[in-house]
Amino acid sequence: MKIDIIEMTPTKAQFVISETDPSFANALRRTLVSDVPKMAIDGVELHLGPIMDEKGEGEFESTSPLFDEMVAHRLGLVPIPTDLDTFTFRSKCSCNGEGCPNCTIMYSLNKKGPCTVYSGDLEPVESQKGSKFRVKDDLIPIVKLAADQALLIYATAELGTGKQHAKWQAAIGAGYRYFGIIEIDRDKCDVGGSCVDACPKGVLVKEGKKVVVKHPERCNLCNSCVDVCDAGVIKVKGDPTKIMFRFETDGSLTAKDALIRALKILDDRFDELREKVSALEE
Repeated sequence: MKIDIIEMTPTKAQFVISETDPSFANALRRTLVSDVPKMAIDGVELHLGPIMDEKGEGEFESTSPLFDEMVAHRLGLVPIPTDLDTFTFRSKCSCNGEGCPNCTIMYSLNKKGPCTVYSGDLEPVESQKGSKFRVKDDLIPIVKLAADQALLIYATAELGTGKQHAKWQAAIGAGYRYFGIIEIDRDKCDVGGSCVDACPKGVLVKEGKKVVVKHPERCNLCNSCVDVCDAGVIKVKGDPTKIMFRFETDGSLTAKDALIRALKILDDRFDELREKVSALEE
């Protein structure tokens, strides 16, 4: 098996897997979506009763235009920075699920209206302050407060997987397709160029007196070039042993970290299966 990286940014990955088959690509897709863990807010504590301003004079009502459950749901979908080498699952932590710096991140939010509350208003608590715990996407709107409204919230983030809830889904839009194989019979090609204009991805280009497959990695097997070719000299098919794979993340994990963890999870599962099969043969 061989992997050629086409694009790798903090939130997006696109690569070609060669000498493989669709079953492996689908296993990787399912693992990225369902099994790679990431941090997300799962516990939200909202202050009840009046909230005083900094001078202790003005009094704000502890409420917002949204139900508390809706505010908590929106906070749960905020991308939380995740370090898989630092944190462990709360249920497996040495604190026995009580919550500690090894399995949780605590945030506070204290905003008074009139204003719009954004994800960037989440502040790590004193014991966990640091740039690596601050929310990176800080302009996600949560709720708009009126002049006499305020929110005082304590939120707890912990590790989870996409199997449990979509807020713990590490990869977004994970998918794959066969790598396109485009064959042109140059002896019969009239070089009309209609296929070049019809291709929505710019796969084909006209160079002198011939049509050239310039960017085969862009081909999505739409067959537009085949449909417009009056000479019928173009054939397009997918190669099941060479697969174009792509996915994105919400920023909690980098695309590279998510991919490495997914491959490690698959490797561990295959080792476990190999051991069980070996035990049956003894």
